[in-house]
Amino acid sequence: MTSIDQGAAPKSSVFQLFTPGLLPATLMLGGGVTLYAVESYIMATIAPSIVRDIGGLPLLSWVTTLYVAAAVLGSISVAMRPRGMGLRIAYVFGAVLFGGGSLICAAAPAMEVVLAGRAVQGFGAGILAALAYAFVRFAFPEHLWPKASTLYAAIWGIATLLGPSAGGLFADGSNWRHAFIILVPLGVLMAVLAPWLLPKALDDRAESKIPFLQIMLLIGAVLLVSIAGTLEQTGAKALLVALSVIAIALMLMIERQGRTRLLPTGAVTLVKPVARVYLTMFTLLVVLTSDIYIPYFLQVLHGVTPLISGYLTALVALGWTFAAFFSGNLRGPAAIKAIVAGCVIEALSTAALALLLARENHTADILILAPAAFAMLMMGFGVGLGWAHLVTKVLQLVQNSEQDKASAAISTVQSLGSAFGAAIAGVIANSTGLVHPGGVDGNISAAHWLYAAMALPGIVTVVAALSLRDKRV
Repeated sequence: MTSIDQGAAPKSSVFQLFTPGLLPATLMLGGGVTLYAVESYIMATIAPSIVRDIGGLPLLSWVTTLYVAAAVLGSISVAMRPRGMGLRIAYVFGAVLFGGGSLICAAAPAMEVVLAGRAVQGFGAGILAALAYAFVRFAFPEHLWPKASTLYAAIWGIATLLGPSAGGLFADGSNWRHAFIILVPLGVLMAVLAPWLLPKALDDRAESKIPFLQIMLLIGAVLLVSIAGTLEQTGAKALLVALSVIAIALMLMIERQGRTRLLPTGAVTLVKPVARVYLTMFTLLVVLTSDIYIPYFLQVLHGVTPLISGYLTALVALGWTFAAFFSGNLRGPAAIKAIVAGCVIEALSTAALALLLARENHTADILILAPAAFAMLMMGFGVGLGWAHLVTKVLQLVQNSEQDKASAAISTVQSLGSAFGAAIAGVIANSTGLVHPGGVDGNISAAHWLYAAMALPGIVTVVAALSLRDKRV
């Protein structure tokens, strides 16, 4: 197990990741996260253009659903790769698959082919995302581990701002194909450079069989909850979310009782610190993903344009990025305090939106809009304050032989938290007035109950974070 140093550490900055000795690995690992992040937001922008050009509207929701499910499977495959396959070779495979999937999408004559390309692309993206964490202990000294996570958070924040704008450049006619074409040479270049620029990583995993049953249950859960996020019928949404929860529960039960495990030791037992770290990460993202309805509420209730609503919602990502830089130098007890404070800030800021966002303001009165915008900023700030430290704790709390499983689980927890958050938010909003009666009154009701209901997972997040104050963590 990696030692946990509670003492003083060298003062560090995220810019140390760009010193000559660390720059190659930083560019490669950050580049993998960038491909995943930017592509996610570009796709959301060009999806309507794809439908207008080649049809396939009934299949549109699967563009994201298959991508997310394949990404989870890709992240799992990092820990389940054949014995003797190093992380550098895994990176090559991930980059090639991402580029190959992009090529399939670019040449697709029909939506069914786009879906196939998205599945391949998502699998490669999942590999690259998991490797960003798996390589941390080999590429950087321990005092820079939180800085690597800070960099990844900054990349997602920048992608939130630039991704939709970049997608808009390819939204006319068949230009959407160019959005995929430009990714192909990037994938090839990264695959060629990986063996030269990434550090050698010892394959120190323990011998184990592939947990096929747990993998199938997990992927099934991701598919169910992702599909739920695309449906309008509240009853169908709730049913699929419930089935997904059952699949996750069965997977965790098998993990606890079986000898062949998908997750690192202790990850499904709440008395173990690593399980509480994963729970904190999961619930943080469940609460944060309720921001998917903010643009709609801003447009309907506050009279802002779609463009302005998009940039206001980006305050959430900016808050995450700013807080990550702000808290990056904290260690030991101070890092735990940052995690707890961040969870409290996110919970309170989200609950505040039940009052600040859920009100009529058709004139876009700045005195009414500004407090809601500040709450959005603080939602992300709360997550960013502790996220890098949570990632570091995961890497510190598991044995070296299970580091790949732990790293893959970080990406899996991110995807699950976001998928469950989106689906649960949809169930709450749809059942409290968003669709019926709709309009101003319906949206005020939906916004109020959505962000008030998020207090429950917010409380769970705070309790889980408080449990990390144990000196053994």
